[in-house]
Amino acid sequence: MTERLEAQLAFLREADRLKTVLRASRLIDDSRHENSAEHSWHIMLYALVLADQAGPDINIDRVLKMLLLHDLVEIDAGDSPIHGNVDHAAMAIKEAAAADRLFGLLPQDQCDAYRALWDEFESAASPDAQFAKAIDRFQPPIANLATGGGTWRGYAVTLEQMDQRVGQPVSRGAPGLWQWLRPQLQKFFARI
Repeated sequence: MTERLEAQLAFLREADRLKTVLRASRLIDDSRHENSAEHSWHIMLYALVLADQAGPDINIDRVLKMLLLHDLVEIDAGDSPIHGNVDHAAMAIKEAAAADRLFGLLPQDQCDAYRALWDEFESAASPDAQFAKAIDRFQPPIANLATGGGTWRGYAVTLEQMDQRVGQPVSRGAPGLWQWLRPQLQKFFARI
């Protein structure tokens, strides 16, 4: 029992470092950049509140777990902005190594279970993971719309990029959310 608890506490102490990872996204009040822990909490809240946008076979408890765990790898790998110039293959390698290290701090049963959820989220092959990915991609545009474009201006984001990088995963996992978001994006990008 003591060894198990020590391993769990080591993981939890390490997870606290996610609070120090700053994202490109800003808070809706535009006062500062959000950190990855705040992002994880907020998209979990989005998934809980917007669960009625999920398909009938979606297990929201699993979705919440995926969203809680999905960005922990940023402790080692850092944040890679969706509209940034990122070597996705290199980032995937860094994130997998981070997942090995971080989840490896846990007792084996939890390590295996959490790593499996993380892998499922990354692959977006299951309906649960597709909904989780949709929520992960849906929340940042809401903040950017609320701040008059937020980080989109700095990254010179276009509507076409939004269709590809946001629209595809959101429409796949939560089509109703994309049907609502797309016209909001069209209005915004038509003004700039």
